[in-house]
Amino acid sequence: MKKLYLQTYGCQMNQYDSERIAQVMGRMDYESTDRIETADLVILNTCSVRDRAEQKVYSALGRWKKLKEQREGVIIGVGGCVAQQEGANLLKRLPHLDLVFGTHNIQKLPQMVEQVQASRSRPVETAFYRQPSYMEDPQGRTDVQGAKAFVTIMQGCNKVCSFCIVPHVRGREASRPSARIVAEIQSLVRQGVKEVMLLGQNVNSYGKTSPGELSFAELLGRVNRIEGLRRIRFTTSHPQDLSPELIEAFATLKKLCEHLHLPVQSGADSVLSRMRRGYTRDEYLARINRLRQRCANVALSTDIIVGFPGETDAEFANTLELLKQVEYDEIFSFMYSPRPQTVSAKIYNDDVAEAIKKARLQEVQSLQKEIALRKNRASIGNVEEILVDGKSRLKNGQIMGRTRTNRIVNLTGDETLVGSLLPVRIIGATANSLIGEELTAQHVSDFRSEGEMA
Repeated sequence: MKKLYLQTYGCQMNQYDSERIAQVMGRMDYESTDRIETADLVILNTCSVRDRAEQKVYSALGRWKKLKEQREGVIIGVGGCVAQQEGANLLKRLPHLDLVFGTHNIQKLPQMVEQVQASRSRPVETAFYRQPSYMEDPQGRTDVQGAKAFVTIMQGCNKVCSFCIVPHVRGREASRPSARIVAEIQSLVRQGVKEVMLLGQNVNSYGKTSPGELSFAELLGRVNRIEGLRRIRFTTSHPQDLSPELIEAFATLKKLCEHLHLPVQSGADSVLSRMRRGYTRDEYLARINRLRQRCANVALSTDIIVGFPGETDAEFANTLELLKQVEYDEIFSFMYSPRPQTVSAKIYNDDVAEAIKKARLQEVQSLQKEIALRKNRASIGNVEEILVDGKSRLKNGQIMGRTRTNRIVNLTGDETLVGSLLPVRIIGATANSLIGEELTAQHVSDFRSEGEMA
């Protein structure tokens, strides 16, 4: 059995793509390993959404040069967004690199590896495909482990926000047929999966480019009817496409978790306009208000970019005001960095000083830490259902899981509980996570009875 070492940078879409890489190479008798020094095939699955993420790619690949010197026959490949963005230029820059495959070409990886082995050529595959069949695995997913699974429902984005490289590295929107999605989830449930995360660069626009296909809200309704499935999540959403039907789904679909990631990016209309986001601050807030009216306990997370070209102190202050007004449960915040091929890199000067960007990022993160700590402390005493994920990152002897609202809960418990849906009482909180305790048998019975009555 040959060894595959796979390192992943970036978002949940990349994590899912890495699972596909491991699966297709598993059929070629490659077994995953976490010891790079023993690997016959080394793959880096990359992200280029931020400059820092891209630089990490080159740093890792530079370090891997010594693998060629230490072990003859090791194959090194790069996939994902940086591979799509740079293509053959990566081979010129990195002579020890053997192959490059883009975001639409995972299924070609086995043939590319064979090509390298047979002729020592250095193949590059970065074509885009309009038909969604490139997202399908003809042999299906049969090696799923654990109670949670990612399911891609679409890829690409048609929004072309001025700062975003996604349309250039993931292509235009393409949606998988709903029947195939439902069949895949049914198969996953038969393999023990209890929670699915539906993935796409803009899931809210699912089906819009496929005549006769379901809308995203209709797809959620169809998935909600799958027997044995317990939880549904999805990411990522664009605010412009947060429809009334999707908002209603949060109020009516029992299995849809009460959590929504809705990237706002900035709280200033002028910045949103330069970003080409397609909505105003008031329009964004109106959608949030309608959602909270229909699902009062929904948890919200968002993305924030500080230091976008031309961002003034007043515009940044608008972002801070928005954070205080919405009170997100979690944010992902970044300093602006120009990305190749994007509109903002072509027409705007990166004119906000690095020191100002860093200070603004720190201010955003400090404010959010206060908000998150206050909200988490307010949940102390509540009983929450968690899906146990595995070992806690904090302490030995602890496990961790997530509530329906996507909060992390750490608690003392046996690893045999991994994959279980478990009611716990919240007894403590930090800004980043909650502390829980397992309930007694009587408390569990009471909790489940209350849920059935509700």
